Amino acid sequence: MQSTITIDVTLDEQRMPEALTWKATESSADAGKKAKAMILSFWDGTDKTALRIDLWTKDMMIDEMTDFFYQTMMSMADSFDRATQQKELVGDMKKFAQDFYKKFHETQLQQNKLK
Repeated sequence: MQSTITIDVTLDEQRMPEALTWKATESSADAGKKAKAMILSFWDGTDKTALRIDLWTKDMMIDEMTDFFYQTMMSMADSFDRATQQKELVGDMKKFAQDFYKKFHETQLQQNKLK
């Protein structure tokens, strides 16, 4: 059995992403799902390096990017936990993600006070 995931990227004249759509053959959805950002990583076991593609559309707002990164870091910590059972490291990763998220919101509050 094989499953295929397709990612379509619509670019503007400057080759900046305008739209991201993805679909999977094993999905029950008929149409592709829209997204504003994506992070795709592969591990090259031969070279021992991570290969990645990070894309986001022009209409992705900074607060959305912050939420996206926070949720991605938290899910990475959960994946690391399932794979390794390294509870202390997982706790450190989640603490960093929470501190990152909190600091962003504190910065936003400060910037809003200055306006």
